[in-house]
Amino acid sequence: MPKLRLPIPFAAAALAAAFAALLPHVAAQAQENDTLAKIKASGAITFGYRESSFGFSYLDGNLKPVGYSIEICNRIVEAVKTELKLPAVEIKYQAVTSANRIPLVQNGTVDIECGSTTNLVERQKQVAFSPDIFRYNVRMLVKADSGIRSIADLQGKTVVTTTGTTSFRLLREADKGRNLEVNNLGGKDHSDSFLLVESGRAQAFVLDDILLAGQIANARSPKDFIITGESLRTENQSLMLRKDDPAFKALVDRVVSGMMKSGEMEKLYNKWFMSPIPPKGININYPLNAETKEAFANPSSKGI
Repeated sequence: MPKLRLPIPFAAAALAAAFAALLPHVAAQAQENDTLAKIKASGAITFGYRESSFGFSYLDGNLKPVGYSIEICNRIVEAVKTELKLPAVEIKYQAVTSANRIPLVQNGTVDIECGSTTNLVERQKQVAFSPDIFRYNVRMLVKADSGIRSIADLQGKTVVTTTGTTSFRLLREADKGRNLEVNNLGGKDHSDSFLLVESGRAQAFVLDDILLAGQIANARSPKDFIITGESLRTENQSLMLRKDDPAFKALVDRVVSGMMKSGEMEKLYNKWFMSPIPPKGININYPLNAETKEAFANPSSKGI
Protein backbone atom coordinates (compact mmCIF):
# COMPACT_ATOMS: atom_id res chain seq x y z
CA MET A 1 0.00 0.00 0.00
CA PRO A 2 1.54 3.38 -0.97
CA LYS A 3 2.44 5.72 1.85
CA LEU A 4 0.44 8.92 2.17
CA ARG A 5 2.72 11.88 1.56
CA LEU A 6 1.57 15.39 2.38
CA PRO A 7 2.67 18.15 0.03
CA ILE A 8 5.44 20.14 1.70
CA PRO A 9 3.40 23.38 1.88
CA PHE A 10 0.51 21.48 3.47
CA ALA A 11 2.81 19.82 6.01
CA ALA A 12 4.37 23.15 6.92
CA ALA A 13 0.94 24.72 7.31
CA ALA A 14 -0.19 21.85 9.54
CA LEU A 15 2.92 22.23 11.70
CA ALA A 16 2.37 25.97 11.99
CA ALA A 17 -1.26 25.43 12.97
CA ALA A 18 -0.28 22.92 15.66
CA PHE A 19 2.34 25.32 17.03
CA ALA A 20 -0.15 28.19 17.02
CA ALA A 21 -2.61 26.05 18.95
CA LEU A 22 0.09 25.31 21.52
CA LEU A 23 1.10 28.94 22.03
CA PRO A 24 -1.89 29.96 24.23
CA HIS A 25 -1.13 27.04 26.58
CA VAL A 26 2.56 27.98 26.77
CA ALA A 27 1.67 31.62 27.34
CA ALA A 28 -0.86 30.67 30.03
CA GLN A 29 1.72 28.48 31.77
CA ALA A 30 4.27 31.30 31.70
CA GLN A 31 1.69 33.72 33.08
CA GLU A 32 0.82 31.30 35.89
CA ASN A 33 4.47 31.16 36.92
CA ASP A 34 5.07 34.91 36.60
CA THR A 35 4.49 35.90 40.22
CA LEU A 36 5.52 39.52 39.73
CA ALA A 37 3.04 39.94 36.86
CA LYS A 38 0.34 38.32 38.97
CA ILE A 39 1.06 40.68 41.89
CA LYS A 40 1.08 43.72 39.59
CA ALA A 41 -2.27 42.75 38.08
CA SER A 42 -3.98 41.96 41.40
CA GLY A 43 -2.18 44.35 43.75
CA ALA A 44 -1.86 41.46 46.22
CA ILE A 45 0.42 38.61 47.28
CA THR A 46 -0.58 35.48 49.20
CA PHE A 47 1.64 34.17 51.98
CA GLY A 48 1.39 30.53 52.98
CA TYR A 49 1.78 30.26 56.76
CA ARG A 50 1.90 27.54 59.40
CA GLU A 51 -0.38 27.66 62.42
CA SER A 52 2.06 26.13 64.92
CA SER A 53 5.68 26.35 63.72
CA PHE A 54 6.57 28.47 66.75
CA GLY A 55 9.21 31.08 66.11
CA PHE A 56 8.99 30.63 62.34
CA SER A 57 5.35 30.92 61.37
CA TYR A 58 2.39 30.66 63.73
CA LEU A 59 -0.69 32.49 65.03
CA ASP A 60 -0.36 35.12 67.76
CA GLY A 61 -2.99 35.99 70.38
CA ASN A 62 -5.05 37.84 67.75
CA LEU A 63 -4.84 34.88 65.34
CA LYS A 64 -2.51 36.87 63.07
CA PRO A 65 0.35 35.02 61.34
CA VAL A 66 3.70 36.10 62.83
CA GLY A 67 7.27 34.81 63.08
CA TYR A 68 10.76 34.80 61.62
CA SER A 69 9.67 33.48 58.20
CA ILE A 70 6.75 35.91 58.03
CA GLU A 71 9.05 38.88 58.70
CA ILE A 72 11.45 37.79 55.96
CA CYS A 73 8.50 37.58 53.56
CA ASN A 74 7.44 41.09 54.64
CA ARG A 75 10.89 42.35 53.57
CA ILE A 76 10.38 40.64 50.21
CA VAL A 77 7.06 42.47 49.76
CA GLU A 78 8.84 45.79 50.31
CA ALA A 79 11.25 44.87 47.50
CA VAL A 80 8.33 43.84 45.27
CA LYS A 81 6.69 47.24 45.80
CA THR A 82 9.90 48.97 44.72
CA GLU A 83 10.44 46.64 41.75
CA LEU A 84 6.89 47.10 40.44
CA LYS A 85 6.63 50.76 41.47
CA LEU A 86 3.49 50.03 43.47
CA PRO A 87 2.51 52.25 46.44
CA ALA A 88 1.11 49.24 48.28
CA VAL A 89 0.73 45.48 47.98
CA GLU A 90 -2.02 43.74 49.95
CA ILE A 91 -0.83 40.70 51.89
CA LYS A 92 -3.30 37.82 51.99
CA TYR A 93 -2.78 34.75 54.15
CA GLN A 94 -3.43 31.08 53.46
CA ALA A 95 -2.87 28.44 56.15
CA VAL A 96 -0.86 25.45 54.89
CA THR A 97 0.11 22.08 56.34
CA SER A 98 3.03 19.76 55.69
CA ALA A 99 0.73 17.74 53.44
CA ASN A 100 -0.74 20.49 51.23
CA ARG A 101 1.95 23.22 51.13
CA ILE A 102 3.61 22.10 47.88
CA PRO A 103 0.34 21.69 45.88
CA LEU A 104 -0.89 25.10 47.08
CA VAL A 105 2.30 26.77 45.83
CA GLN A 106 2.18 24.85 42.55
CA ASN A 107 -1.44 25.70 41.76
CA GLY A 108 -1.05 29.42 42.47
CA THR A 109 -3.10 29.57 45.68
CA VAL A 110 0.05 30.57 47.58
CA ASP A 111 2.69 32.88 46.03
CA ILE A 112 5.38 32.30 48.65
CA GLU A 113 5.35 29.89 51.57
CA CYS A 114 6.60 31.62 54.71
CA GLY A 115 6.71 28.58 56.94
CA SER A 116 9.17 25.90 57.99
CA THR A 117 9.87 23.80 54.91
CA THR A 118 13.01 21.76 54.27
CA ASN A 119 14.73 22.46 50.95
CA LEU A 120 15.17 18.99 49.47
CA VAL A 121 16.58 18.30 46.00
CA GLU A 122 13.64 15.96 45.37
CA ARG A 123 11.20 18.78 46.16
CA GLN A 124 13.00 21.06 43.68
CA LYS A 125 11.39 19.00 40.91
CA GLN A 126 8.08 20.57 41.99
CA VAL A 127 8.92 23.97 43.53
CA ALA A 128 11.78 26.45 44.01
CA PHE A 129 13.41 27.68 47.21
CA SER A 130 15.09 30.77 48.64
CA PRO A 131 18.56 30.55 50.16
CA ASP A 132 18.44 28.62 53.46
CA ILE A 133 17.12 30.79 56.30
CA PHE A 134 17.86 28.20 59.01
CA ARG A 135 19.73 24.91 59.46
CA TYR A 136 19.01 22.44 62.26
CA ASN A 137 19.15 18.80 63.32
CA VAL A 138 16.31 16.26 63.25
CA ARG A 139 15.99 14.68 66.70
CA MET A 140 13.21 13.53 69.04
CA LEU A 141 11.12 15.01 71.81
CA VAL A 142 10.17 12.75 74.75
CA LYS A 143 8.92 13.08 78.28
CA ALA A 144 11.85 13.73 80.61
CA ASP A 145 10.97 10.71 82.78
CA SER A 146 10.46 8.32 79.83
CA GLY A 147 13.95 6.83 79.95
CA ILE A 148 14.23 7.28 76.17
CA ARG A 149 17.60 8.77 75.24
CA SER A 150 18.52 7.14 71.90
CA ILE A 151 16.96 5.60 68.81
CA ALA A 152 17.52 2.11 70.24
CA ASP A 153 15.27 3.02 73.19
CA LEU A 154 12.32 3.38 70.81
CA GLN A 155 12.03 -0.40 70.42
CA GLY A 156 8.35 -1.33 70.77
CA LYS A 157 7.31 2.30 71.31
CA THR A 158 4.87 4.56 69.44
CA VAL A 159 6.49 7.42 67.55
CA VAL A 160 4.58 10.38 66.13
CA THR A 161 5.67 12.37 63.09
CA THR A 162 3.75 15.20 61.44
CA THR A 163 2.05 14.07 58.23
CA GLY A 164 3.93 15.30 55.15
CA THR A 165 7.35 15.60 56.83
CA THR A 166 10.43 13.45 56.15
CA SER A 167 10.89 12.52 59.82
CA PHE A 168 9.74 8.88 59.84
CA ARG A 169 11.73 8.09 56.70
CA LEU A 170 14.85 9.52 58.37
CA LEU A 171 14.20 7.40 61.46
CA ARG A 172 13.95 4.28 59.29
CA GLU A 173 17.17 5.17 57.45
CA ALA A 174 18.99 5.67 60.75
CA ASP A 175 17.76 2.27 61.94
CA LYS A 176 19.43 0.24 59.18
CA GLY A 177 20.47 -3.14 60.52
CA ARG A 178 18.84 -2.73 63.94
CA ASN A 179 15.36 -4.02 63.02
CA LEU A 180 13.67 -1.43 65.19
CA GLU A 181 9.98 -2.12 65.67
CA VAL A 182 7.93 1.02 66.28
CA ASN A 183 4.35 2.06 65.70
CA ASN A 184 4.08 5.30 63.70
CA LEU A 185 1.30 7.83 64.25
CA GLY A 186 0.74 10.88 62.03
CA GLY A 187 -0.20 14.25 63.54
CA LYS A 188 -2.02 16.75 61.31
CA ASP A 189 0.30 19.54 62.46
CA HIS A 190 3.15 19.98 64.94
CA SER A 191 0.89 20.91 67.85
CA ASP A 192 -1.26 17.84 67.21
CA SER A 193 1.88 15.65 67.17
CA PHE A 194 3.09 17.19 70.43
CA LEU A 195 -0.28 16.57 72.10
CA LEU A 196 0.03 12.87 71.26
CA VAL A 197 3.22 12.73 73.37
CA GLU A 198 1.81 14.97 76.09
CA SER A 199 -1.27 12.72 76.40
CA GLY A 200 0.80 9.52 76.42
CA ARG A 201 -0.56 8.14 73.13
CA ALA A 202 2.97 8.38 71.68
CA GLN A 203 6.32 8.13 73.46
CA ALA A 204 8.40 10.23 71.04
CA PHE A 205 7.92 12.99 68.48
CA VAL A 206 10.56 13.17 65.72
CA LEU A 207 11.06 16.54 64.00
CA ASP A 208 13.47 19.45 63.50
CA ASP A 209 14.96 20.23 66.91
CA ILE A 210 14.18 23.96 66.63
CA LEU A 211 10.47 23.22 66.05
CA LEU A 212 10.52 20.76 68.95
CA ALA A 213 12.05 23.50 71.12
CA GLY A 214 9.16 25.76 70.16
CA GLN A 215 6.63 23.14 71.19
CA ILE A 216 8.33 22.65 74.57
CA ALA A 217 8.50 26.40 75.18
CA ASN A 218 4.74 26.64 74.63
CA ALA A 219 3.84 23.57 76.71
CA ARG A 220 1.90 23.85 79.98
CA SER A 221 4.88 22.32 81.79
CA PRO A 222 8.06 22.72 79.69
CA LYS A 223 10.25 20.96 82.27
CA ASP A 224 8.37 17.70 81.61
CA PHE A 225 9.93 17.35 78.12
CA ILE A 226 13.42 17.08 76.63
CA ILE A 227 14.98 16.88 73.16
CA THR A 228 17.29 13.90 72.95
CA GLY A 229 18.83 11.19 70.79
CA GLU A 230 21.17 11.13 67.84
CA SER A 231 20.76 13.64 65.02
CA LEU A 232 19.02 11.88 62.15
CA ARG A 233 20.14 14.53 59.66
CA THR A 234 21.15 18.18 59.44
CA GLU A 235 18.47 19.89 57.37
CA ASN A 236 17.80 23.34 56.00
CA GLN A 237 14.71 25.52 55.96
CA SER A 238 13.89 27.88 53.13
CA LEU A 239 11.02 29.93 51.78
CA MET A 240 9.16 28.10 49.01
CA LEU A 241 7.98 29.57 45.71
CA ARG A 242 6.85 28.45 42.28
CA LYS A 243 9.27 26.68 39.98
CA ASP A 244 10.34 28.21 36.64
CA ASP A 245 9.84 31.81 37.76
CA PRO A 246 13.38 33.26 37.45
CA ALA A 247 12.40 36.92 37.97
CA PHE A 248 10.66 36.33 41.31
CA LYS A 249 13.32 33.90 42.52
CA ALA A 250 16.04 36.44 41.68
CA LEU A 251 14.22 39.07 43.76
CA VAL A 252 13.73 36.67 46.68
CA ASP A 253 17.36 35.56 46.56
CA ARG A 254 18.55 39.18 46.47
CA VAL A 255 16.48 40.17 49.50
CA VAL A 256 17.36 37.11 51.60
CA SER A 257 21.09 37.22 50.77
CA GLY A 258 21.16 40.96 51.41
CA MET A 259 19.61 40.51 54.85
CA MET A 260 22.25 37.92 55.68
CA LYS A 261 25.17 40.04 54.53
CA SER A 262 23.93 43.19 56.30
CA GLY A 263 23.45 41.42 59.65
CA GLU A 264 19.69 42.02 59.58
CA MET A 265 18.94 38.29 59.42
CA GLU A 266 20.88 37.58 62.61
CA LYS A 267 19.02 40.39 64.40
CA LEU A 268 15.74 38.90 63.20
CA TYR A 269 16.90 35.48 64.39
CA ASN A 270 17.64 36.82 67.88
CA LYS A 271 14.24 38.51 67.99
CA TRP A 272 12.34 35.24 67.35
CA PHE A 273 14.57 32.56 68.89
CA MET A 274 16.48 34.30 71.69
CA SER A 275 13.88 36.76 73.03
CA PRO A 276 10.34 36.61 74.48
CA ILE A 277 7.80 36.25 71.66
CA PRO A 278 4.01 36.56 71.47
CA PRO A 279 1.49 35.53 72.55
CA LYS A 280 2.84 34.30 75.92
CA GLY A 281 6.18 36.12 76.06
CA ILE A 282 8.03 32.79 75.98
CA ASN A 283 11.69 32.59 74.94
CA ILE A 284 12.47 29.55 72.77
CA ASN A 285 16.14 30.13 73.73
CA TYR A 286 17.76 28.41 70.76
CA PRO A 287 21.18 30.03 70.16
CA LEU A 288 22.39 30.49 66.59
CA ASN A 289 24.14 27.25 65.68
CA ALA A 290 27.24 26.75 63.53
CA GLU A 291 25.20 25.38 60.63
CA THR A 292 22.97 28.48 60.45
CA LYS A 293 25.98 30.80 60.80
CA GLU A 294 27.43 29.05 57.74
CA ALA A 295 24.12 29.57 55.87
CA PHE A 296 24.24 33.30 56.64
CA ALA A 297 27.91 33.60 55.61
CA ASN A 298 27.44 31.71 52.34
CA PRO A 299 23.81 31.97 51.13
CA SER A 300 22.72 28.91 49.14
CA SER A 301 19.50 27.35 47.85
CA LYS A 302 21.27 24.17 46.75
CA GLY A 303 19.15 21.85 48.92
CA ILE A 304 19.92 18.42 50.33
